[in-house]
Amino acid sequence: MTAVRRTPGLRTIGLPAFGAAATVALWWLAVVAFEIESYLVPTPAGVFGAFTRLPGYLLTNARVTLLETLAGFALTVVVGVLIGTVLASFRLVEEAMYPALVALNAVPKLAFAPLLIVWLGFGQGPKVVMVALMCFFPIVLATATGLSTTPTELIDLARSLSASRWQILTRVRWQAALPQIFVGLKTAMPLAVIGALVAELFGSSSGLGFVIQNAGADTAVAFAAIVLLATMSIVLFYAIVAIERRLLPWVRETTA
Repeated sequence: MTAVRRTPGLRTIGLPAFGAAATVALWWLAVVAFEIESYLVPTPAGVFGAFTRLPGYLLTNARVTLLETLAGFALTVVVGVLIGTVLASFRLVEEAMYPALVALNAVPKLAFAPLLIVWLGFGQGPKVVMVALMCFFPIVLATATGLSTTPTELIDLARSLSASRWQILTRVRWQAALPQIFVGLKTAMPLAVIGALVAELFGSSSGLGFVIQNAGADTAVAFAAIVLLATMSIVLFYAIVAIERRLLPWVRETTA
């Protein structure tokens, strides 16, 4: 354990690789031990075979899902952070709008999927909107919470230096809220991938949801698409973690 702590590269890459290998091994062992038919659950080798048979088909559709996910997530970051800032800045707006936001979050997003197709058609529009709906509440809540929990002493110090309300917001409250905002972003990113998949399953001519829906009895292809979705979620999540560490290096130094 001491050696692992002293080698950050081994800890960052080796431990996740070990976890992934253990998961694949348990999957393979379960299929073999319980004698599960391949048309129900394929082995990892069968899934790898699907990748080698249809690499272009799988990667092309993965690219579609990735673009939908990124577009919806980026839209939600802009709108969600803006709304969260407004809620934290104006108490009356917060009290008026919070119940509506909670109600929107409580509605199963699956209920919107067929309606989005009716409203926006079968293009990428419904997928981007579904991603935005899935990500919206965590980002708004994290932004509003972060801005509302700025240490009082920081606010008092800024006021004693004659800082304006705008300066306090941008130079004090925003800086203090960034760790909480990144928590919301990390929570929302896997939900973004789920949103894109859900929308594709309801009506699409491309994307990994389309691949799964049209795999039929070839479960190896469906599992290959699922593996790509999982990989996509992991990569995007750790991309946000890397950005957070780059922008907020002081967080790891000042927290337990």
